[in-house]
Amino acid sequence: MKTLRSSTTAHRVLLALVTALLAAPACAKPDNAAADSNKVPPMSADAPAATAMTPKAMGTPDAEMQAVLDELAALHGKPIESLTAVEARKQPTPADAVMKLLVKQGKPTTPPPGATMTTRKVPGAAGQLSANIYTPDGAGPFPVIVYFHGGGWVIANKDIYDGGARALAIGAKAVVVSADYRRGPEAKFPAAHDDAIAVYDWACKNAASIKGDPKRMALVGESAGGGLAVATAIAARDKSMPKPLAVVVAYPIAMGDTASATYVENANAKPLSRAMMSWFFENYLRSAADRADPRINLVAADLKGLPPVTIINAQIDPLRGDGELLAERIRAAGGSVEQKTYAGVTHEFFGMGAVLAKARDAEAQAVDALKKAFGA
Repeated sequence: MKTLRSSTTAHRVLLALVTALLAAPACAKPDNAAADSNKVPPMSADAPAATAMTPKAMGTPDAEMQAVLDELAALHGKPIESLTAVEARKQPTPADAVMKLLVKQGKPTTPPPGATMTTRKVPGAAGQLSANIYTPDGAGPFPVIVYFHGGGWVIANKDIYDGGARALAIGAKAVVVSADYRRGPEAKFPAAHDDAIAVYDWACKNAASIKGDPKRMALVGESAGGGLAVATAIAARDKSMPKPLAVVVAYPIAMGDTASATYVENANAKPLSRAMMSWFFENYLRSAADRADPRINLVAADLKGLPPVTIINAQIDPLRGDGELLAERIRAAGGSVEQKTYAGVTHEFFGMGAVLAKARDAEAQAVDALKKAFGA
């Protein structure tokens, strides 16, 4: 009996100790440390969320896409993020790689028939801008597409993005107005956005002078230009400007940070990497606060009342998540949206129809959406 009582007593003492330990804080801290533990540390725009899952491995380009990337690598361009904007604008482009590949394959490098291109000045928000006007063969009047080129609001121009603009002029039988816009860092945000609105306004008011029909307008853009197209559609709604019948965008910039899963997954993708996107933001935006502006962070914008939107994305692209989330937000706002991600291709594939079958498919998707909107 003595042994049993001793065991019982020991058990009660042990139980009391365990209860006390469970009731105590896991680790004692000074008062100031305890207070700091309630604060959430700020997360930089480029830092992945601590709770993010391990990213998927980056996809593999298909054979046609790899051929373009090989030609681009052979041009020995320097990392854009290591250069000034002036230096970056002199680097070889994916369009240069396509031309090299066409020569290697013995294919024509001249523009396809079906549309003529002229260059003229159009008014921007702070002066005249150069614009390429693509006019399809025929008498007209034709629908009018206002097209915004990519380049992160810093590099590239309307001529580099000739492929996409020309393909839509021919395929959709529409006049395409593809204008340059002011770029950072010389002209910071919202300069490019203001120019985009001004060009759209000019096209609406002067459509008849370029064989266009002002009642059949659409907005199209690639990359930074895709973001400009959506932002311009929102501005048209808010400013009571003529409403475009459709918005078609390829891999738009639609978020103000680089922390999404697809940014992490495709951090080292070519021709667009996560580091390049950070460089674009730094060169165009006035401060980090501009990343939250709804003209940049479109997924947080008021997306109600937009025309039908078509979003084209590439699998191997940091911006894939931007397009996918933008589609979700438009749908949640009651809008009509079609989004498709093309496997095995990278940023900039749209407009490469001369060498990529999937680019031709994406261009056909864009043409179909535009024709449907135009009633063609």
